[in-house]
Amino acid sequence: MKIAVTGANGFLGVGVVRELVGRGHDVVAVDRAVDRVPDSAVRIQASLFDMTDPYVEMGAPDIVVHLAWRDGFKHGSPAHMEDLPLHIELVRKLSNSPLNRLAIMGSMHEIGYFEGGIRASTPCNPQNMYGIAKNALRQSAALICDETAVELQWLRGYYIVDNNPYGASIFSKICKASADGKKSFPFTTGQCQYDFLDYSDFCSLVADVVTGSEGGGIYNISSGHPEKLADRVERFIKENHLDIELDYGAFPDRPYDSPAVWGFRDHASIPGDF
Repeated sequence: MKIAVTGANGFLGVGVVRELVGRGHDVVAVDRAVDRVPDSAVRIQASLFDMTDPYVEMGAPDIVVHLAWRDGFKHGSPAHMEDLPLHIELVRKLSNSPLNRLAIMGSMHEIGYFEGGIRASTPCNPQNMYGIAKNALRQSAALICDETAVELQWLRGYYIVDNNPYGASIFSKICKASADGKKSFPFTTGQCQYDFLDYSDFCSLVADVVTGSEGGGIYNISSGHPEKLADRVERFIKENHLDIELDYGAFPDRPYDSPAVWGFRDHASIPGDF
């Protein structure tokens, strides 16, 4: 299939493009910069939101995987609400094209404070600007695509483990701190339990969903089980042979962080469950 990936030069985009190319698909990588995108993909260096006809300008793909998002690791950034109308307009343009499938990256932060396993149909009550914007895009995209023939897949992402220096996750920050010669890393209590997926597994699961036959709906891109943050980070430090220790309690836990939360590996295909 011909698959266009937006935000292709970003933390997730690079891995998803590489995974899709490795599976033999024709990949069109779109981003403001494309210097980290594999040469095996067709690279389009452009501002996505400036495209008049994104379907045509992205080469008439079968599937669009929309990963582009500004300040994803800064949950209170004003960019989330500033950019939301641009994302909605992009969905509207694509929904009025011959596109077959639109897959959009969401976040478990759409759910808000919740204890236990998250299903595709779990009600949402986001507690930060990032989650609010993602949830609004999910609801808007569902309404828009429900009126057209474009099949919508919502990819609800959880926590990604990777030692990529370009990332902004806690794991990338620890790697950078260690590379800078720091012996201690300020940390929370680390007792909250989250759903972790290694970067390669995350990208592989995204590729499974967007190229699969199960159709539209909400998909949890998750491992399906929780693990204490402290345990996963300590294990990560050992796995990567980092000479650094965690300074527990240096930062308080965020008020919207759940004591234990994970994503069930199921999906909802009923439009109303969006």
